[in-house]
Amino acid sequence: MTKAYRSNLTWEQWELIAGEFPSEKVSGRPRTVALFAVVNAIFYVLCEGCTWRGNPWDFPPWQTVYGYFWRWSKDGTWLKIHDKLYQWVRVAAGREPSPSEAAVDSQSVETATMISIDVGYDAGKKIHGRKRHLSVDLLGLVLRVLVTSASLPEREGAKKVLNRVHNTGNQVKQLNTIWMDGGYRGEEFMRWVMDMFRWIVEIVPRPLEKKGFVHLPKRMFEKSSYQYQKF
Repeated sequence: MTKAYRSNLTWEQWELIAGEFPSEKVSGRPRTVALFAVVNAIFYVLCEGCTWRGNPWDFPPWQTVYGYFWRWSKDGTWLKIHDKLYQWVRVAAGREPSPSEAAVDSQSVETATMISIDVGYDAGKKIHGRKRHLSVDLLGLVLRVLVTSASLPEREGAKKVLNRVHNTGNQVKQLNTIWMDGGYRGEEFMRWVMDMFRWIVEIVPRPLEKKGFVHLPKRMFEKSSYQYQKF
């Protein structure tokens, strides 16, 4: 039994997702740890920002915890849990399980000095590091995330993250519109999205007179001539 850490799931929350984790294998060594404790140990690392070795002593051994985390990352368990909770939250908010509109954006961030994999230079933002490509619905709920070198252009990153969104299948079966800022403008890119997924790209222009972070209202959009030709 572990202490009541603030990152722990309640038993009610655990019951919602417990069935999504892989069952114990018939062959091999019997499972010696409770998955509830393993998941709480993983959440402790994520919430507190500590190393795996920094997990409190009353959780299972850190090697065991990391082993489960790694396997569930590779076999799609975390994505399956995310998608299930995603649809539940939408329904609880009075929405359809599948969104009809989504937004895509990216952000370049500096990386620590010891990180060397997937690191590059974003000439536009003048940042050496990685780039997060994020897709969300209009409730702000995450659909898919992609992390790449900061040198990857926005439109190329958007293609990759949109492929991930499309591969969720029924979760986005009603999706038809993708909102983006001016950094993604381009006839070839819009045509690619339409031909690949049958989704319309709406570009929200940024006010030229404003600097820094600017909230871009959805109603301010412009259609490309290609969209007019298609509809």
